[in-house]
Amino acid sequence: MPSLKDVVAERTVLQESEVEWLHLLVADWQLIADLSFADLALWVPSVDGTWVAAAHVRPTTGVGVFTEDLVGRELDLPRDEFVLQAYAERRQIRSAMPLWRSEAPVRSEAVPVVMDGRAIAVLTRYTNLAAMRTLSRLEVTYLATADALARMIANGEFPQRGSAAQGRRGAPRVGDGVLRLDGEGAVTYASPNAVSAAHRLGYAGELVGVRLVSVLEQVLPDRGPVDEELMLVVAGRVPWHTEIDSGDAIVSARAIPLVEGGTRVGAVLLVRDISEQRRRERELLTKDATIREIHHRVKNNLQTVAAVLRLQARRLDDPAARASLEDAVRRVATIADVHDTLSARLDDHVSFDEIAQRSISAAIELANRSGTRVAGTLTGSFGFLTAEDATTLAMILAELVQNAVEHGFADRGGQVQVDVRRTSSPSGRDDLVMEVRDDGSGLPAHFEVDDAGLGSQIVQSLVTDLAGSISWERGAESGTVVRCRVRVSSG
Repeated sequence: MPSLKDVVAERTVLQESEVEWLHLLVADWQLIADLSFADLALWVPSVDGTWVAAAHVRPTTGVGVFTEDLVGRELDLPRDEFVLQAYAERRQIRSAMPLWRSEAPVRSEAVPVVMDGRAIAVLTRYTNLAAMRTLSRLEVTYLATADALARMIANGEFPQRGSAAQGRRGAPRVGDGVLRLDGEGAVTYASPNAVSAAHRLGYAGELVGVRLVSVLEQVLPDRGPVDEELMLVVAGRVPWHTEIDSGDAIVSARAIPLVEGGTRVGAVLLVRDISEQRRRERELLTKDATIREIHHRVKNNLQTVAAVLRLQARRLDDPAARASLEDAVRRVATIADVHDTLSARLDDHVSFDEIAQRSISAAIELANRSGTRVAGTLTGSFGFLTAEDATTLAMILAELVQNAVEHGFADRGGQVQVDVRRTSSPSGRDDLVMEVRDDGSGLPAHFEVDDAGLGSQIVQSLVTDLAGSISWERGAESGTVVRCRVRVSSG
């Protein structure tokens, strides 16, 4: 199914500014569909002389008309001549004859979409008359507001540049609560949901006939000067979004000023009680902060363990025992590095490339201190890993690079190359292949993993934990190639 962007790019010669205007309209037209209880379609003139639907939206407040999507469909002429008339005359036109859909009469109206004094498209409203009944005060107010917005579209006064985006987190919609304001910011109508939102803020009085600014002065806690932007929004003077926090509740509010002939005559205010949503978000933030603090403390504790082991190693006279403790220090530091990275993130996933590069650099630096000139490179990307997978893989990588440096370049310099490939899998576990190759002295004669050192045994055990496999081979010309294949979480 094509999108608005696809249709205007392939079928029209609209300018970039005109396309942006249509995007602004479509970003906000769910509001008009809900207030109208009607389907909306956006028609644009194509390069071949026909008209094509670039967008289509259905109401969430009532029965729609079209079960199929209109996007990409051409206008049915001559039956829909009223659309061309609205475009040519830049005024709203209602079809002389109802459109029949599934044995139900449908009222059709066309509204020219005007930008900078010229029509660039036409918006049509399709209302299912079979679903209409005696209108309540709420429905009358909704329809009157929709008509006011339609007139603004025809006059080039809607959408409003700089207005609050409907997709903003917590932004209210028509079904959440509607307040209709006059030019002075006084309430002329309040939907039941809007009244409930005011009650949750702590206001128990009548809303109709009251200026909302006065209501806020009563319910907002005494925290000094009231936010000027907040007052502008609740007075309906600016097309912005704000939040009202009374301490007892939080209400999201969005104002759409209503304009006629360039003069603001009132506003519609959409409101939504988001107290529970914000409470849950605060809980999540608290949990995230707690998790980060835990990772930070684990890192600190591991660093303390490493420091104690390092001190113990310095007191030993046996070179073999000292080397074993230094290896333990390195392994503890590798795990601490993972927790250090996790402590800076909001989730339990970590960009492993940074950890891998640090691990390689640490092993290379240690070798270079002894006078052996070794270089290390990393190609490919590990991507993001869970905390558990990252810890295990960090240990594997550190051991393999350390072994290459320690045993492959005992008496000469060289290079260690780490290549990684990750393949997505629908099973929820990705395949990750890592090769660590060096141009050192190569594997000893009659090499057997089971008879190798502790590092190789640790690697084998960790690879098994990741449901993987590992092999050691002699390089084509020299050195060693270690190929490791594991399964990591794709989440």
